[in-house]
Formats: sequence, C-alpha cells, structure tokens
Amino acid sequence: MSFVRDFFFGRGEEDPTGLSKECPSQDNAPDPLVEGIFYPRTLYKYNGHDDEKIFIAIRGRVYDCTTGRSFYGPSGPYNNFAGKDASRGLAMNSFDESMVRDWDEPIDDLQGLTESQEAALNQWLDFFDKKYPCIGTLEPEPGVNDTN
Repeated sequence: MSFVRDFFFGRGEEDPTGLSKECPSQDNAPDPLVEGIFYPRTLYKYNGHDDEKIFIAIRGRVYDCTTGRSFYGPSGPYNNFAGKDASRGLAMNSFDESMVRDWDEPIDDLQGLTESQEAALNQWLDFFDKKYPCIGTLEPEPGVNDTN
C-alpha cells in the first residue's frame, strides 16, 4: 500500500540533488554518476571513445547509456548519438550526422517537428526513462551555445 500512498501523496523526502523534477527516479537502476548540469562540450566527451561512459541527451535530459554500449558505443548502430543531443534524430528516425549538432552549436530547439515526430520522440523519451538512469540536464554553455 505504500506505493499507492507514495503515488498520491509523495514520499515526503526532499531530493538533495534537486534533480528529481528533471529526471524520473528509477528503483531498479544502479547508482548513477550524478553530474547535474551538462553543457554540450562536457557531454561530448562521454561518447564511448574519449571516455568509457556513454551519455545521451534527449529533450534536455541526460541519460547514462553505458550499459547499452552495443547500441550506442563506437561500433553500435546508434553511435552517432553518443555524447550528443539525440532528440531530432530519434524523432525523425534518422541516424544521419545532420540530425545532431556539434558541441559548439546552439542546442536544437526542435522547431519544425511534425506531430508524429513529436509523438515518436515522446515514445523514445519514455523508453529512456525506463531503461537508463537520468543523471542530469543539458543546458547551453554561456558564450558558446546560447543564442543571445
């Protein structure tokens, strides 16, 4: 019954990291490396080449996909998403390099996606929420990725 109580009334615990509002909790996930805020430049190094860990961003959330190395690692079919924001590529079901931005470009605002592409992206987001630990958020680096 505690699940029902927690569902309706919350657990009553404060999240010391402040990340719980950004990243859904996972009861079955291993303890993640808590980084908090990632900039595209800092995310990029977690691409499976420069660092053994593989992090992928989707809709501003950063996931530790290291356990999915066969998919996202250097020889995996989704390897171009490792260390980057994969949102547009997943929404459009495209692995083309033009679907991801370089670390020194503005973060993709996802303008121009169709309703079905938005729905596909939301399905991917649900998948990642269930499969991989969310370890932080992707934000623009001042002076590098901001559009001001």
